[in-house]
Amino acid sequence: MHITNIQRGQADAFWKLRLEALKNHPEAFGSSYEEQVHTPVSEVESRINEEPDNYILGAFTEAGELVGMAGFRREQGMKVRHKGMVWGVYVSSKHRGQGIAKMLMQEILRRGKEIEGLRLIQLTVVTANTAAAALYKGLGFVSYGLEKEALMVQGQTYDEEMMSYFLG
Repeated sequence: MHITNIQRGQADAFWKLRLEALKNHPEAFGSSYEEQVHTPVSEVESRINEEPDNYILGAFTEAGELVGMAGFRREQGMKVRHKGMVWGVYVSSKHRGQGIAKMLMQEILRRGKEIEGLRLIQLTVVTANTAAAALYKGLGFVSYGLEKEALMVQGQTYDEEMMSYFLG
């Protein structure tokens, strides 16, 4: 498995995987498949950043297939620049159980330690996703809150646990 930044030229593969995530696991993401499916790839391409503090990691097989992803962005405001946010972590179902999400998260944490002034990395995880929560806790993330009924999907509500990883 090769972990590297998704480039603008890979927008098609990224968007296909992102839509798969939204469609197959609507309870796990704040965005919805229905709202995103008609987004033109050209717009998706323009959103892909290639900066050290705002990027999307991809997990690629030896054959070059994109099978996992995780986004990171640093907060921009003067008072919140010490924080970063992980978003959109997803591994395709046929590639789960191979440690791919862990590799993606370890790379985000490694890069976070190299960003000057960054002190913590935050994320949210739906409490029903116990495997993801266990992964994040195993990497050193700590819970700092619970948002009850954070998401509503087809009339069912989902709670989200808010977590932080302190860099130093």
